[in-house]
Amino acid sequence: MPADRAETRYTLLRLKIESVVVTDATGAEPVSTHDLLAATPDPFCEVESSLLQHWETAHHDVLARLVSRLPAPLRRGHVRPLGLDRYGVRFRVESDLESDHADHNIRLPFYKPVDDMTGLGQAIRVLMGCPFINGLRARR
Repeated sequence: MPADRAETRYTLLRLKIESVVVTDATGAEPVSTHDLLAATPDPFCEVESSLLQHWETAHHDVLARLVSRLPAPLRRGHVRPLGLDRYGVRFRVESDLESDHADHNIRLPFYKPVDDMTGLGQAIRVLMGCPFINGLRARR
């Protein structure tokens, strides 16, 4: 192929944000572009995927306890961790029944927002119903 007719393999796009609407289970609200740009990132954004993968591969017991907190109809099927932020953990529930094609995403909220790994550990233990909410302490 001649150099002047080279195949284009990449396209550069520029996203210009003109309006933002934030939605959750309680409703929707517009957010100014200025406020969006000034927002601080979630404290777990850089480690979210590795934490979720670690839970799924090494902590089946923790996931089973968390899944037990889901509404009974959503405990059937394959449940996987989907997301994590300072407000809670999201799960993807994939139906095993051929007659039920409805997959669901559901959030288990933390009792209060968390900002670090220590707070995350405590929040997960609360969600699990663990009696050692603040972790185990060494005997004196």
